[in-house]
Amino acid sequence: MKYSTLPHDHGKLDRELILDMPNLQTFEMVADIMKMMSDSKRIWIFWLLCHCEECVINISALLEMSSSAASHHLKLLKTAGLITSRRDGKEVYYSASNTTRARILHEMVEQIIEVACPADEDKTDMETETSAEPFSKTVEELHKLLTEDLTKRYTIEELSAISHINQTTLKTTFKAMYGMSVGGYMKEYRIKKARELLSHGTMTISEVSRAVGYENPAKFTVAFRDVTGLLPKDYRKLHKK
Repeated sequence: MKYSTLPHDHGKLDRELILDMPNLQTFEMVADIMKMMSDSKRIWIFWLLCHCEECVINISALLEMSSSAASHHLKLLKTAGLITSRRDGKEVYYSASNTTRARILHEMVEQIIEVACPADEDKTDMETETSAEPFSKTVEELHKLLTEDLTKRYTIEELSAISHINQTTLKTTFKAMYGMSVGGYMKEYRIKKARELLSHGTMTISEVSRAVGYENPAKFTVAFRDVTGLLPKDYRKLHKK
């Protein structure tokens, strides 16, 4: 679009920006990637391959899907340039591409779901201890708030507002004190309480799910299996015996 053809000039337009702006077709590539990543399983596969190299068989087993379905997801990710592959004999291994596009998408996924990247675990003990000291008392209070009523969930933004600690410092301090990100810690804490309720109580699985902060029993089942390696019903059977 030419600057001179704009119907209104409010005196706030950046002339150079408008003149140099890419055309709409240029942004179609971004839209195509966003559409392609609209499948949660595909995002999960991409995130996994950002941290390790895996074959189709293992990926399909982890997601409990057929090898052909996993191969379809991998093909789309590879076509988009987000992953790469190598052959070792008859086996093909996949991993994330070492590109700016893949790195940015990886970081975006982790920022949205507040997952700590395994690659960030290399901070020294001195760094984490030093960062924790000024805010340890406040973070202890936040820990109490987070764990006293598991039916309530708090975002990092909400915790930051409550504690008057900026989000980055809050996350760093919490991890230094409790060894995990807020999200990772609370997931394990919720499942720990769920295990106690399943082992010693008479609540149904849906009731246990709600008691530890999962309104969706299916999400609770996935989280429980991630932490324990068992489905809630199988865990109950095993520990009741």
